[in-house]
Amino acid sequence: MAQIIFSKEDFTKNNEKEYQLEYNVNEIGEGSDLIVERLTEKGDYETIQAPLRRSNDKVFIIWDSPFNGRILFDL
Repeated sequence: MAQIIFSKEDFTKNNEKEYQLEYNVNEIGEGSDLIVERLTEKGDYETIQAPLRRSNDKVFIIWDSPFNGRILFDL
């Protein structure tokens, strides 16, 4: 599996006052095989069920507050 590491600073606030990460479909695929993991204080990753939204060729990962983590996906 491939991965993308992201940080709190990568999140942007959308019109619904949620935080989101934005990726192109060609970067991470359609989103059906995505795993979103949050980095814990202990340095481990925990899997979360973050909502995904799609628009045109974009995939948005939504959460109520920014966090450090990674996205796992199939190439």
